[in-house]
Amino acid sequence: MNSYTEKAQVYFLDRGPKVPCEVIKEVYAIKYAAARANTDLGLLPRDLGEAIARTARTLYESASCRGDIIVLQTGSGTGINMIINEEIARRVMERYGVTVHPNDHVNLGQSSNDVIPSAIRMAAVRSLKELDNALDELKTILYNKSQEYNNVLKPGRTHLRDALPTTLGDWLYSYAVNISLIHRNLSNVLEELKSLPLGGTAVGTGVNSHPNYRERAFYYLAELTGIDYRPRNPPSSGMRLVTDIVLLSGVIRALATIYYRLSQDIRLMYSGPNTGFNEITLLMELPGSSIMPGKKNPVREESIMQAASYVLGLDYSLVQSSLLGELELGMGFPLAGYTIIESIKVMESATRKLIESAKSIVPNIDRMSELALRSTALITLLSPLIGYENAAKLANRLERGDNIVEVLASMGYSKEEIEDILSIKNLTSPGFPARRNYKDTR
Repeated sequence: MNSYTEKAQVYFLDRGPKVPCEVIKEVYAIKYAAARANTDLGLLPRDLGEAIARTARTLYESASCRGDIIVLQTGSGTGINMIINEEIARRVMERYGVTVHPNDHVNLGQSSNDVIPSAIRMAAVRSLKELDNALDELKTILYNKSQEYNNVLKPGRTHLRDALPTTLGDWLYSYAVNISLIHRNLSNVLEELKSLPLGGTAVGTGVNSHPNYRERAFYYLAELTGIDYRPRNPPSSGMRLVTDIVLLSGVIRALATIYYRLSQDIRLMYSGPNTGFNEITLLMELPGSSIMPGKKNPVREESIMQAASYVLGLDYSLVQSSLLGELELGMGFPLAGYTIIESIKVMESATRKLIESAKSIVPNIDRMSELALRSTALITLLSPLIGYENAAKLANRLERGDNIVEVLASMGYSKEEIEDILSIKNLTSPGFPARRNYKDTR
């Protein structure tokens, strides 16, 4: 048991999550860039440097990666870096027959303290691209649906009690606006994440690396990944703290809360069909019960709500990991890396499911209109005309089963006037529907 990889099995936990493939692949990318840079700068013999670079690039471009590196290990991520150094060194020796040392050659000009924080940010940037695409599609669908259903009257509820009507389009539009806010904030944080502490070595000073190493390493990093990463200054600012990653997690947490609320609303509106709201239909083929034939459940929405709950827990873990460390060391990087990548990937999956959910919503228009016009809160329309207290007394009639049409008719409003008051436009727009000029004399 001579290698670091073998010894680590004794010291690291043998249970718990594994380092995400996305992080491991970005470490390979860094090893490629470092080997090419150090070869250019004359610090590695060309044949050795090229062998390391080719091996690291092959691993980076592979469809799979190793999934055996435990997250719950040394807090700086030294275990991740050392194990990958040894993996590349072993593969180089097996394929090219040259002597290579995992630390002296593969790790030249690097430290776990700058490699792992950089790799985690790179993995987040790469993962965010898929979430970004999914959010763009979801936002578009919600905006389009809001326009399509802008004239569909929907019963309003506050505290789960009758409230004034709104429209299904407005309900959808409000969620679209909030998701757009998240989308913009993700874009801002994404730019921060592209600033990497690579080249800072142990404490951010760059000691034991060539003065031109950072410039060359970033050049090759961009060449391989196609992403415009840039040096963070000072490097220590991204090694001691994970402020940008905490910000990213906060935005994703906010997205999770939106998804939870939206899915919960959909579940309520889909409830029934005979004993609930039954305001919408979801196109659903999956059986909802093992004992009740024909039952259909909002399974997508329930999986999204559980995903949101999971992400909220991941965010707490990331915040806690950001507190680990002192002075020149951020000590919770492996856990921070796992939680942020897991959060992004889970929310990307949840977004894809929410896209399908939004597409499948079909309003039960007659049912929604019926419930909206039975709302006791419609008496609010008369409040500007007869006063709050008198309107409150009339509300009792609605609670006893009278509808708003009967109440308005008993007050002397004509059929045409009632239709005007209860039009979708007047019910859902600023103004006083029951207090027009032709009614002021009543």
